[in-house]
Amino acid sequence: MPIDFRNTNSLWASILVETLQRLGLTTGIICPGSRSTPLTVAFAQHPQIEAIPVLDERSASFFALGIARQSGKPVVLVCTSGTAGANFYPAVIEARESRVPLLVLTADRPPELQDCHSGQTIDQIKLYGNYPNWQSNLAVPQADISMLRYLRQTVVHAWERACFGSTPLTDFPTPGPVHLNLPFRDPLPPIPDTTTNPLKSQLQPEEFFAHCQEQAVTDNLQPTTYNLEPAMGKILQQWQESEQGIIIAGPAQPQNPKDYCNAIASLSKTLKWPVLAEGLSPLRNYCDLNPNLISTYDLILRNPRLAQQLKPRMVIHIGELPISKELRAWLDKCQPRRWVIDPSHHNLDPLHGKTTHLRMSVEQLGIWVKELKVNQLKVDKLKVDGSPLLKVDRLKVERLKVERLKVVRVRAASPTAKAWPKGQGSNLQPDNRQPATNTNLQPDNRQPDNRQPDNRQPDNRQPDNRQPDNRQPDNRQPDNRQPATNTNLQPDNLQPDNLQPDNLQPDNLQKWCEAEAKVRAKIDKTMTTMSQLFEGKVAWLLSQCLPL
Repeated sequence: MPIDFRNTNSLWASILVETLQRLGLTTGIICPGSRSTPLTVAFAQHPQIEAIPVLDERSASFFALGIARQSGKPVVLVCTSGTAGANFYPAVIEARESRVPLLVLTADRPPELQDCHSGQTIDQIKLYGNYPNWQSNLAVPQADISMLRYLRQTVVHAWERACFGSTPLTDFPTPGPVHLNLPFRDPLPPIPDTTTNPLKSQLQPEEFFAHCQEQAVTDNLQPTTYNLEPAMGKILQQWQESEQGIIIAGPAQPQNPKDYCNAIASLSKTLKWPVLAEGLSPLRNYCDLNPNLISTYDLILRNPRLAQQLKPRMVIHIGELPISKELRAWLDKCQPRRWVIDPSHHNLDPLHGKTTHLRMSVEQLGIWVKELKVNQLKVDKLKVDGSPLLKVDRLKVERLKVERLKVVRVRAASPTAKAWPKGQGSNLQPDNRQPATNTNLQPDNRQPDNRQPDNRQPDNRQPDNRQPDNRQPDNRQPDNRQPATNTNLQPDNLQPDNLQPDNLQPDNLQKWCEAEAKVRAKIDKTMTTMSQLFEGKVAWLLSQCLPL
């Protein structure tokens, strides 16, 4: 569906609807109203969403509840402001108690029209109490790319909470209702204006919504046949193929710090990505476990040239985001593809970037990565076209075929070869007259035999000539060894070939390590200078204070 740029409200509503569709929404129940006009128009215009109008809010809510119960996917409920949303209350309670995914969108008046008797206005914040799995009061629509990212990620989180509730992704999910309250300012109809024109060049739909499809694949996993391996295998492949990536470890207090640090170090070594560790992360207390640890990232990113060179394409974000403003501004400017690793149900992305939340601990992620690596090695050995080990076996087979052909040709050239197929092996003895004729030919062959000593003299000279001949085999041995070493190196070349995308990552890792070393050297030099200065001042003060 093309994004509607006619005005700010139309753009806001179309982004919301398009995000829901890419996450897997197929049905929306619309209760007509004035304040919900932008939402109604956006749902009605989308070709891949069935928008069903129902006049009575209570009937509409239970109708949506029945569809969601039958399909197992969230269904959207849309209503205007005021008491219209209150009519959804019984269905929201039923959805919570029966664990049915339901997404309630209530339109509302902007903050300046609250608590002033503006008409058809009530307090809709936490309208349904504690029954929703999650609820949020969204911002007023704005024609700004960062606010559109905020809207997209909020909708993604709402969809996830409707599907999985408040339990981590690795546990049994509890679907339920989610409430989003959306305030809109006038004009509510899609009246064209020029405020959204600059966004037409900034907003690229395919790039803007690209990660929503992956989120939908992860969210559609069923609890009864729960298997993360296909999704995790695809994610791990993306990480390994990334040219530049970093791991960000925020503040954490794990129960077992060493296992936590070991899991991050193993992931860093596997991907060859640097680890940017927050000061409150236990990684700094176990720095000997991870040679790729970067602790001075805040100072490094203050250099614009280094910040541009070290710009990542993919980021693994473990736990909360560090408090460094330089790091946050750098990530917000780069807009990399990000994965948040945390077992909680909270939204840990204050930047609202292209983020996918993996609801698992970093220790669980380490187990997944290890298992997927083992499985990938098994698959690589079974691949016929891509495995150089099988290419080496093919070369051996080809050589065996050549040797067999030689044997067949020798047998075909043999004078007794014709007797073998006919089973005349017993008749071979009479055919042994050839040795007798050979004995008769020996007198005639005595001349060549007498000549052989003459030929042996040049043969004795041949060793002199054979030395270069012997050198040729010596020279040929490296030549012969090259194919052999090439065939032997083909299996080893598979690993560099598979790691060719990661060959850029060590360069990226090397840049980070070099920057870390330079910053640390500068800090050490500054501290040495300051200590020398302080020692002189302290000595002078002591000389003035102490009696002679």
